[in-house]
Amino acid sequence: MKGARSILLVDPPSGFAEALEEQEEGSISTAGGRALRSVKEKFDAIVAWQESRVGSRALLDLLARRLEPSGLVWVVTAMKKVRGPEIPSIHRLELADLVKAFEPHGLRQDRGARLSAWHVAYRFVKRETGNEKRIRD
Repeated sequence: MKGARSILLVDPPSGFAEALEEQEEGSISTAGGRALRSVKEKFDAIVAWQESRVGSRALLDLLARRLEPSGLVWVVTAMKKVRGPEIPSIHRLELADLVKAFEPHGLRQDRGARLSAWHVAYRFVKRETGNEKRIRD
């Protein structure tokens, strides 16, 4: 997220926003998943915590619409085969769900990172078209 001028945190755990503010130079906003509709501006980077598959499609669509064209989205979710998160594994959001939700918005998954014993984060960026690749080369 280095170089991001504006960052949106959706349902961050306690202390995360404060820790990020110490490291980042851009502006950091926080919002609850249910209050995301009231956020109208677009962001360079979005980090969202979503463990449950229930209601996730609407949230993921809103995240994609709040993203700047060159921005990136990180979604933190509970791992499928671990015990500890409060959401039962059958109802947990998985990478396949994220790929399916972001694909219509032109976002592709390019990176993943394990954050804790129970959580993993997946990064999504805009998919490059053939024209964009030729222009850069």
